[in-house]
Amino acid sequence: LMIITAIMYVGLLYNFNFSVDLAKYLVLTPMLLSAFCIDLKLQIIPNRLNLTMFEAGLFFTFLSVILNTNIGINTFIDNFLGMLVGGGIFLLITLIGGVVAGKEAMGFGDVKLMGALGLFLGWINIIIVSVLAFLFAAIISIGILIFKKKKFNEYIPFGPFIVASTLIVIFMPSELLLTMVLKIFTLGMYQG
Repeated sequence: LMIITAIMYVGLLYNFNFSVDLAKYLVLTPMLLSAFCIDLKLQIIPNRLNLTMFEAGLFFTFLSVILNTNIGINTFIDNFLGMLVGGGIFLLITLIGGVVAGKEAMGFGDVKLMGALGLFLGWINIIIVSVLAFLFAAIISIGILIFKKKKFNEYIPFGPFIVASTLIVIFMPSELLLTMVLKIFTLGMYQG
């Protein structure tokens, strides 16, 4: 994990130079990697970890408002909407999935994680994270079921898919990702 973190830090420094975004993602990266490992191994994302991400997201949101008043207000609104959209989408899926399946479809740790990440990424990027996470989960879950690594009714942790999607959103330009997602879901017909 230390080597992966170091490589990611170098990539972040290369992408963001010395900025508030660099500091924000330097703080977020080890927490994301922790969530990935813990959820993969124990199938839980600790509340303390989610709360720490949420607190850091609030701190950096307010810091951007203080440092750059004009853009900062837009960032505040964008990040606040990101928290609501990220947490809201996953809360809705969890509640509907619980009613339809009769058991917990997704853990509330994933809901809290998406809400906290919304504070870091904003509402458009959190939607991209959601779409990518479900796309990766579908592809990998089908592979796991085909190769019989898990049974159909066994739980597959969703946190690692959220983390992988978040890291992709951090390192790739959002315009490119948005175009890619639109092309996938319009079967190549999107001409943006």
